[in-house]
Amino acid sequence: MATANPANPEMKLDPKYDDYDYPTTAPTPQPGHPGHTTPEQDAQVFQLRSMLEAAGCTERLDTLSMLRFLRARKFNVEQAKQMFLDCEKWRKEFGGGVDHLIRTFEYKEKAEVSQYYPQFYHKTDKDGRPVYIEQLGKVDINAMYKITTGDRMLQNLVCEYEKVADPRLPACSRKSGCLLETCCTIMDLKGVGLSKATSVYGYVGQASAISQNYYPERLGKLYIINAPWGFQGVFSVIKRFLDPVTVAKIHILGSGYEKELLAQVPKENLPKEFGGTCDCEGGCALSDMGPWQDPEWVKPPKWAKESSDTIEDNSSLSGTPQNTEGGKTAPNGQATDPSEATEGATLVVQ
Repeated sequence: MATANPANPEMKLDPKYDDYDYPTTAPTPQPGHPGHTTPEQDAQVFQLRSMLEAAGCTERLDTLSMLRFLRARKFNVEQAKQMFLDCEKWRKEFGGGVDHLIRTFEYKEKAEVSQYYPQFYHKTDKDGRPVYIEQLGKVDINAMYKITTGDRMLQNLVCEYEKVADPRLPACSRKSGCLLETCCTIMDLKGVGLSKATSVYGYVGQASAISQNYYPERLGKLYIINAPWGFQGVFSVIKRFLDPVTVAKIHILGSGYEKELLAQVPKENLPKEFGGTCDCEGGCALSDMGPWQDPEWVKPPKWAKESSDTIEDNSSLSGTPQNTEGGKTAPNGQATDPSEATEGATLVVQ
């Protein structure tokens, strides 16, 4: 039976699955969000969990996870159940099992790959959420596939998603004093032309599918900057098919984006190339700076406690600096054909 959470009287905790060491109340009162649920929604959480237990599920049945899947399916319990089961099936199959992958994956070529596709988490926005930055205009598929493979890039993407869930968001929640479940994404389209967009189409699609289907409700705000002429017009058509809640998260900005972006991200947290003042030693793209590196806020992620496997290339566990020495060749097998690129942009609307 669920019990009241002393730190959040409005949210009921399940003693079997809920073991949180960070705040569990969402910062703003939004329907269906932790601390702001109705009795009917609480009952739907119980119903979904019971149905998943009956289906044989034993992991990831905590209340926050149940609410994220329910919100992703507008609190349709049957649809949320199917989404969760599909996710669990994928987790068991992908990369030999996601739970094993996150504990053992090494991405030694990260620094080199970053030269041709910068993707990185860097500090926080004014709401305390992790800031995620992608620079699609710098993508060079041919160069990347001389260094790594599509499979390894996709595996790295999944490991980063896992690290967002733990330890990044819990560390941010502890520092802010309220539950943070989403990120602020900056998508830089500077230099993106038709030929470049075509070359990364499959790459973007694969990554978007993973984010949307298996990591729901993680997008807080999305700033698309340096959007080329005509992009706003295209989006005005697309947004008719999107949920109004999703549309409100997306901001399409041209080259004069700095004022609006700095209204959301503190200047000292934003890299210089985007109008901020941050200039991390070794480059912001490889620093992984944020509360998840601060011993005052970070704790070892739960997935690390559940295995005695050696954990490597895991700078997000504590305040230790990240090893940014990249390998010269793809460690596992030959580079795949550029047309089969699979990992990449998280231009996903949820």
